Amino acid sequence: MRFNKLDLNLLVALDHLLNLRSVSQAAMQMNMTQSAMSNALLRLREYFGDDLLVKIGRRMELTPRAESLKDAVRDVLVRVEWTIATTADFSPAQSDRQFNVLVSDYTLATLIPKVLALCRKAESTVRFNFLHQVAGPERLLERGDVDLLIIPKEFCSRQHPFEVILEEEFCAIVWSDAELAREKLTRRSFAEASHVVMRTPDGAQSLESVFFRQHDLVRRVEVATYSFNTMALLLVGTNRIATIHRRLAEQAAQKLPIRILELPYRLPRMQQAIQWHKYRSQDAGLIWLRGVFREAAAQE
Repeated sequence: MRFNKLDLNLLVALDHLLNLRSVSQAAMQMNMTQSAMSNALLRLREYFGDDLLVKIGRRMELTPRAESLKDAVRDVLVRVEWTIATTADFSPAQSDRQFNVLVSDYTLATLIPKVLALCRKAESTVRFNFLHQVAGPERLLERGDVDLLIIPKEFCSRQHPFEVILEEEFCAIVWSDAELAREKLTRRSFAEASHVVMRTPDGAQSLESVFFRQHDLVRRVEVATYSFNTMALLLVGTNRIATIHRRLAEQAAQKLPIRILELPYRLPRMQQAIQWHKYRSQDAGLIWLRGVFREAAAQE
């Protein structure tokens, strides 16, 4: 099929080439020979009047024209794929569908066990692939790499629908034998304390870190970890302090010698939201799954 003299089958090849930046890897992904993919690239170059991929050193890089095409091509293909794939019927007990869901380890520890229990109760046969939190999660959503995002409302894209499913407050935790555990936490003692914080490898910011930065509150960070769930472990035997979600703090307090303290600052409650692509609002499978998340979040 052609549109404005462009063979639309070439769009799929173009999408792989722009994202993999490799003729051989794109050919492998599409189960084509490398020569066939090279021919596809030649035809694309002729159509767009641009090299699209150029070799710089030992790597292939995108031309400015290719960069401008990358998101547009993916958007077209995602929209076509979801329009064709979306069905009005979905049976969780008969489906082998895999849902790719981006979550933080906070969500993995507090919400996902309830989701999986509800799926078991419904005798669901669906599969899950939980992906770690990243900076700019909407990019994965728009590319079709994830089905759902479970993220704070503040981080949701305004280009796609979302629904707040739970609220969470923050608190502080310290080792139960630490000096800070002996008295009420004040702004001064909080500022002077050594802190454990969460930072993802790609630079994604946690909600409480955003709040402190926006209010010019500088914490003396001595330990940084990539996981909310390890913060309590890293406090034991030290005089450090961490700011953490209350649900995680309560879970940790059941297993570790830590004490929960009230923060000397009024942090806004986290509004945890579920977000999906605007093209997939009528996807019966995602409608069902959003309902499962909603039911799990309602359990206290």
